[in-house]
Amino acid sequence: MIKCPKCAYERRAEDRGDAGICPACGLVFAKWVSRTLGTAQLRRQEANAGSDEGGSCLAGLIEQLTFVEPRTDTMLFRGRVALFAVFVVWGLYFVTLDLRSNDIGASFMHRVNLVFHEAGHVIFMPFGQFMHILGGSLGQLLMPAIVLGVMVFKNHDNFGGSICLWWIGQSLKDLAPYINDARDLQLQLLTGNSQDVPETHDWANILLDLGLIFREKKIALGADIIGSLIMLLALAWGAYLLLKQFRNLDRG
Repeated sequence: MIKCPKCAYERRAEDRGDAGICPACGLVFAKWVSRTLGTAQLRRQEANAGSDEGGSCLAGLIEQLTFVEPRTDTMLFRGRVALFAVFVVWGLYFVTLDLRSNDIGASFMHRVNLVFHEAGHVIFMPFGQFMHILGGSLGQLLMPAIVLGVMVFKNHDNFGGSICLWWIGQSLKDLAPYINDARDLQLQLLTGNSQDVPETHDWANILLDLGLIFREKKIALGADIIGSLIMLLALAWGAYLLLKQFRNLDRG
């Protein structure tokens, strides 16, 4: 007994005619099998092509991020090593800071981040009250991200890109004490003491709007940890690039 895949007719032994054709709907079994297998094969080929394309894109991105010039000038290399050493020491200092103390707020980088934080409020003002408030934090994260993109994809300066990635991590850690203060309201803001002007505390307003005001400590800790990991990743990236550059030193 054969069941037709198209009309579900069950062919029996007493049925006459060509066994390769369904007597009910006229489906030619051989053509159906060929067409079905061909469609399945085509789908496999499309899936493999998509997988190959994704793999090639990833390989291309890795190649882009690990590119160094074929020949590295010795003086330029020494300058990069000295700069890298500064950011290693500075980065490890930031990583060890306790977000509850807001010691990071007294650093030089906090003043740099503050400029882009305030600019972010202005830039995102047209997008509504919530984005206006959130725009400050976005601004100080987007600026190093934009510079990172320019360094890597336009200037092909991956070492400079690693420094920008370090800046992104540091900027995120810089936000952690602000997030942590959402309910405590102890930080000194540009507008005055947080307790005196709670309506100007960005993260108090953001977390109240999101209904997350009682999770501010966990969110702040998450931002602090992720920021530290990004900084360490940036240093690892920079070290790898310097190793490749050392091998390409122009020793003439």
